[in-house]
Amino acid sequence: MNSKRRKTLEAIFEEPVPADILWADMVKLLEALGATITQGRGSRVRVLLNGQRAVFHEPHPERTTNKGAVKAMRDFLVNAGVTPETE
Repeated sequence: MNSKRRKTLEAIFEEPVPADILWADMVKLLEALGATITQGRGSRVRVLLNGQRAVFHEPHPERTTNKGAVKAMRDFLVNAGVTPETE
């Protein structure tokens, strides 16, 4: 994992929860972790990582995620066994 992806991963686990992480950076992080990403209907994005499945909504028209989306991503990563300490 390169330094940019590592910074994105660390930002997801920051407290207080940031609301300025770019959605594209989160997708690239998931790809770097080996996730399978497929587009669903509308803005839905399906993700499979380490046997864990999740559906996220791509933010629009903004490019950044909100705090709720960051928390959901954090929970998903923890359930998939990914934290800044494990990577």
